[in-house]
Amino acid sequence: MQKKSALAGGKALRERGKMHHIKPSIRKPDGKKRIGKGFSIEELRKAGLNKADAKRLEIRVDPRRKTAHDANVSELKTFAEQQKAKAKAVPKPKPVELEKGKKKPKK
Repeated sequence: MQKKSALAGGKALRERGKMHHIKPSIRKPDGKKRIGKGFSIEELRKAGLNKADAKRLEIRVDPRRKTAHDANVSELKTFAEQQKAKAKAVPKPKPVELEKGKKKPKK
């Protein structure tokens, strides 16, 4: 029984970890690539985004980083375009018109 509960806990962790969809690639001093903690502010600026946009799109920002890699900028641009397309696809709900003398419907 413990095995099933452990598997269920792992699934919950994976679902919770899906918040950050995109991660930057960074070069270490020895020239190898690794996954970074967040995008630099310069990369956001080159991609046409600001801190507020990054927060709304759930993009991690690392204010300590000063470099701007072209691969990260292009990745940010494509991700932002995809998210904006998804946001436009959702239609806004129409307001409910009430007749005179009728009460508002309860939710």
